Amino acid sequence: MREKAEGRKRFGGGTGGVGEQKDDAQDDSSRVVWWGSVDPVSISMSGTGCLTTVMGMKRRSVCGEDSGVHYSAPTVYGMLPTADSEILATRHAERLDVGHGESHRLAIVVVHGFSGSMASPSLRRISSGLRKYGGVQVMDLRGHGRSTGWCTFGDREVFDVDAAVAAARGFGYQRVVTVGWSMGAAAVIRHAGLVNSGTLCHGRRLRHAPDGVVSVSSTSRWFVRDTAPMRRIHWFAEHRTGRMVARAALRVRIDPRVFAPVPRSPLEMVGAITPTPLLIVHGQRDRYFTLEHPHALAAAAGPGARLWIEAGFGHAEAGCGPDLLDRLGAQLAELVDDRAPVAGP
Repeated sequence: MREKAEGRKRFGGGTGGVGEQKDDAQDDSSRVVWWGSVDPVSISMSGTGCLTTVMGMKRRSVCGEDSGVHYSAPTVYGMLPTADSEILATRHAERLDVGHGESHRLAIVVVHGFSGSMASPSLRRISSGLRKYGGVQVMDLRGHGRSTGWCTFGDREVFDVDAAVAAARGFGYQRVVTVGWSMGAAAVIRHAGLVNSGTLCHGRRLRHAPDGVVSVSSTSRWFVRDTAPMRRIHWFAEHRTGRMVARAALRVRIDPRVFAPVPRSPLEMVGAITPTPLLIVHGQRDRYFTLEHPHALAAAAGPGARLWIEAGFGHAEAGCGPDLLDRLGAQLAELVDDRAPVAGP
């Protein structure tokens, strides 16, 4: 039993990672529980590089019967390895209501913001809404949800984006667009710039370029402290107590060595995205990042970048309403097909 426990710990990585069991009393949704005959190391490798497994089964009574017999309703998701040896919980869903041969035209890689995960209602709403326009590849970034590793605020998350783009290519999609939100937006900008320029990231080369990039509510630079929400996030990152609070309250595991060394900022990398199409979306009501950030990114990206400043939009996934989501989804195919863009506001 001790050897099994140690093996699971090595497999799962940090607290809350894939395959790890927790002894402390927490909500069931924060931990992975293996039921019945499901073996945490009995996983299969698909053609996309994803490891597929059945996890997080919940027991409930058989409908309409009071026999005491229970069955397990599984939560099924993939396990996606990254180039720097993390394992991400991921899920793929094909496009809704399409004809034969159309379902693999466009893949949308959705990259959530700080404290997000596949289980969050806002990310589920975003992913569901975008399925009208393409297949959706979504994941828990490192340090979040059921993925291993530590949150690095857009630094090493570029490896997560690279793995997700590769997985979408493996499913046979003709075009892949990365759509990042807040911290995820910084990650998709940096990923596209790094892969296009061939710049190494922590000694590794990123190899899977997207066909289009959408940044929603991104920062342009690091260490932004001019708004109250960002000062709170810096407290999470820079203080041991803050990291403990983030881990307990937000279920985010923050790397205590984050930004050592300081990585290239989105502003420094956005110019390398050209000629890949880029759409920058930002809300006038954003409480995290002022309008200085999208304008700086658009100026550094060059004339090929498209900038939407949304009057009624707040910040990232939680602030995105259905109208903006539909216009954003309709823009994606136009973005990669190099046709006239869907009109912004």
